[in-house]
Amino acid sequence: MAACARSVESSPRPSELVERIWARDASVWTGGDEASWLGWLDEPSRMGERLDELAALPTDWDDVVLLGMGGSSLAPEVLRRSFAVEGFRVLDTTHPAAIRRLESEVDVERTLFVSASKSGTTLETRSHTDYFADRSGRFLAITDPGSQLEEWARDRGFPAVLGEPTIGGRYSALSPFGLVPAALMGLDVRRLLDRAGEMAEACRLGEGNPGLELGLELAEIPFLRVEGDFGLWVEQLVAESTGKEGKGIVPVWAGGEPIETRLPDPYELGQEFFRWEFATAVVGALLGINPFDQPNVQAAKDRTSAVLERGGEVELPAEGDLDELLASVPEGGYVFVQAFVDPEREDELRPLLDRAEAAGRPVGRGLGPRYLHSTGQLHKGGPDSGVFVQVVDETGEELPIPGREFGFGKLIRAQAAGDFEALRERGRRIARVHLEEIA
Repeated sequence: MAACARSVESSPRPSELVERIWARDASVWTGGDEASWLGWLDEPSRMGERLDELAALPTDWDDVVLLGMGGSSLAPEVLRRSFAVEGFRVLDTTHPAAIRRLESEVDVERTLFVSASKSGTTLETRSHTDYFADRSGRFLAITDPGSQLEEWARDRGFPAVLGEPTIGGRYSALSPFGLVPAALMGLDVRRLLDRAGEMAEACRLGEGNPGLELGLELAEIPFLRVEGDFGLWVEQLVAESTGKEGKGIVPVWAGGEPIETRLPDPYELGQEFFRWEFATAVVGALLGINPFDQPNVQAAKDRTSAVLERGGEVELPAEGDLDELLASVPEGGYVFVQAFVDPEREDELRPLLDRAEAAGRPVGRGLGPRYLHSTGQLHKGGPDSGVFVQVVDETGEELPIPGREFGFGKLIRAQAAGDFEALRERGRRIARVHLEEIA
């Protein structure tokens, strides 16, 4: 099984496991607050009752830009890519070059900006929101009830679609955080929900249960190979849910075990979102961990705040010996490339990824700050078997953030510095290189 799983003797029988999950029995995991985070089990039917609300969303726009991170952005990004939707963009980077490029590609005054954050306080999303609120009068918020973002939207006369508070971000694909964007893309939301509902019913079965079978399969592998557009969403779900207490399944893009995804048609995403959510809950039970919390995510946020509070410039010098680092990957270990770079330059990572793959170990990659809301939990709380290569680039001329004492350039550099410190504090093996020096 994956690292430090429960023994077979102590794990519940498969049919019993299914019954206890649907009965909201927290003791199937750790006996903590898990029962408070199972709203996703009922969300397909609940959202079926809100279709009129989705049909009434604003239509007076030329383009849509979603401002969100992690669970608020990855399902919409998968939908956008899978359906090849034009006129819909997702902004989940704080790199100044990417923000300037987006601003040049749309008519900001004719663009609907969708600010999506369950907590309503996500630093990146609120910074994006403040920046574009100075430039556009078209906004829509997706957030949980009572959040600061809901208050912000109401005070300015913008609509706010409220989510279900008993659903965590990475389980929110079939909630307003995934389905409001789907509606704005012009997708048939009822069709997505019908497919999800069918899967939810199948996941009640004691035998022939697709979610259970996938969970049992996942629990046997240490490395999951994620592929294609759907992999962006899967890696957050699996990594952030299982990567804690020294345990976890590590999603990688090279090496690892491939697991079949069932997507003959993009509308099957409705089924696959639910199947993987249920499977991940099963894995959590088998590992004996809480698959609904993220206890180590705050570490990088705190470090970022500390870097910003120091004032002055944020320097990101090269650190460590890359050759030594890649030679130090332990047996059963992996390499993860953490790239705080302009997403447009992601292809320039290829030489580094080739070198990492040549070390003969599984290799993962992620763009910062996106991965901080995805695989970052596993890097700090999961198995101590990874080596990390942080890549940074020149952020260019500063781009101010209204109401902040720092701009986007300083923010992304502080996020890189903060995560580097958080990993090193935990004794993780890490080096930093500059993108311009990769060859």
